[in-house]
Amino acid sequence: MPVSVDPTSVDESRNQSAPANAHTDARTDASDSTSGYTPAEQTGEQTGAEALRPHAEDAFAAELAALAEQDDRPRPTRWKLSPWAVATYLLGGALPDGTVITPKYVGPRRIVEVAVTTLATDRALLLLGVPGTAKTWVSEHLAAAVSGDSTLLVQGTAGTPEEAIRYGWNYARLLAHGPSRDALVPSPVMRAMAEGMTARVEELTRIPADVQDTLITILSEKTLPIPELGQEVQAVRGFNLIATANDRDRGVNDLSSALRRRFNTVVLPLPESADAEVDIVSRRVDQIGRSLDLPAAPDGIDEIRRVVTVFRELRDGMTADGRTKLKSPSGTLSTAEAISVVTNGLALAAHFGDGVLRASDVAAGILGAVVRDPAADRVIWQEYLEAVVRERDGWSDFYRACREVSA
Repeated sequence: MPVSVDPTSVDESRNQSAPANAHTDARTDASDSTSGYTPAEQTGEQTGAEALRPHAEDAFAAELAALAEQDDRPRPTRWKLSPWAVATYLLGGALPDGTVITPKYVGPRRIVEVAVTTLATDRALLLLGVPGTAKTWVSEHLAAAVSGDSTLLVQGTAGTPEEAIRYGWNYARLLAHGPSRDALVPSPVMRAMAEGMTARVEELTRIPADVQDTLITILSEKTLPIPELGQEVQAVRGFNLIATANDRDRGVNDLSSALRRRFNTVVLPLPESADAEVDIVSRRVDQIGRSLDLPAAPDGIDEIRRVVTVFRELRDGMTADGRTKLKSPSGTLSTAEAISVVTNGLALAAHFGDGVLRASDVAAGILGAVVRDPAADRVIWQEYLEAVVRERDGWSDFYRACREVSA
């Protein structure tokens, strides 16, 4: 009968010859903090000011600590917050002491509630949607709020090996002493199982099918066998897994029916309205701009609304007023791409303009996002410019800027 591996027995070789996707940071025990969240500057890691993109638990440490302090609702085993507080962290709100929790996700509340509730059960969570619907963003913030650590991550690619999900070996020790606990290098999933935390698998359908199926035993039996040692790692309470997958990737490496049954699937939709998408883009651009030390662009909301309008109309194949049908280009024209276009425009305005975000700053970015296929997409873009943008009141500067970069 297999022997359970002591969760601490795999720590010694954690930083030696780890698989490419393995998490190797040593973190301060969360129990050292009364709130369960320890800002990076207290753990000796990079501070938020130094990291180009701080992890969610570091960037929003103050909000997480405030929620933990005032959260008096029941918490599942090893959760840092109650399900209600996790949902509040993602959706935003005001706490009784006046602390404002900023929204991390703008969308239907029920979607977040279902996702959080899934993690409180023995079912894994699959976040599904078209590219740019904030699947990775939601996954990271869920893990940060639930476990206080969003870094137990496997990044799925066509070359992701089985070791990235199961475990690897320190080959120097393996050759010198043979298979042993000291030679074992745990994957992020194995660590999450042993420590009762939340693991993340990004782009699940990008992973080869035989490697995907490594998760079946983990998710159904909550056990990871180690046949080389005649042992196993059993998941402790608090363990769960969040995976993400793109609708556009269907047919790349479809999930087997056996694996799909192990997940509760939550579909993240595109923003329902232009106003909601403008709000999302504005918030993220502001956050990214601050992290890059870019000055706030006065009156930039007008250009953001134009970018969002263009993306939504071409994505939907219809103008906003419903009067004109349009051809849709090959790209996704997602909210994430709109954020990228506006951020790049903001950088252009700051470094090569007068600091005011204008049509000329976003035109090139829009062209790059729309025209992915130089032959077909360029024709679609030119037709849209002439039939829609040229005739739209108040858009003459935008039309000229787009024509200039499209010439």
